[in-house]
Amino acid sequence: MIEYVVEHNPDDRVLKKASQIVNDGGLLCFPTETNWVVVCNPFNKAAVEKLYQLRHIDNSKHLTVLCSHFSDAMEIAFIDDGAFSLMKKVVPGPYTFIFEAQKKITKFLKASRVDHQVGLRFPPNKLCRSIISVCGGTLLSTHLSHDMIEGADPDYPLYSALIEDHLGNHIGMIIDPGETEFIGSTTIVDFTSGVPEVGRIGAGDPSLFQ
Repeated sequence: MIEYVVEHNPDDRVLKKASQIVNDGGLLCFPTETNWVVVCNPFNKAAVEKLYQLRHIDNSKHLTVLCSHFSDAMEIAFIDDGAFSLMKKVVPGPYTFIFEAQKKITKFLKASRVDHQVGLRFPPNKLCRSIISVCGGTLLSTHLSHDMIEGADPDYPLYSALIEDHLGNHIGMIIDPGETEFIGSTTIVDFTSGVPEVGRIGAGDPSLFQ
């Protein structure tokens, strides 16, 4: 099911339906600034398993948790004052931050239970923040790649109708704000050693952490 919305003013009715789908253990799909993502409730083991099955990867592989506010992130990750100060300069933005994971999340994510780490993102656009917030403040996410959709042309961006045709039976709702420009992958910053280490250079400015 595709729901079309205005990106800067998403319909409350659509947000309420999205929240219900997540609360019931279903999957949502929507675009961030970097790519289309599929998300679920990270504290629902059945929903987490659905997300891994959709991606066809083992649940020991890390997926990223989308957060709407720092308060939500601090419930699942150990974020010290130094990291907090650096992050405030760039959040929300195209960064993925890796931290030591708290027990609240390791109970549900096998990957975090193994290495005690969790990856966090704070997408900048209003639609993403609204969806994450109404769904409880945190969503486990995986990006959609062209190889997940049969016949998708890698030279052209994915779009909602194509996603629905191939994955609609697995996804409770696809939220489409219309034409979206993607800026590329996030910059990964790892704080698990106590100091920021840039693990991948993407759309975010790495010099802010060097």
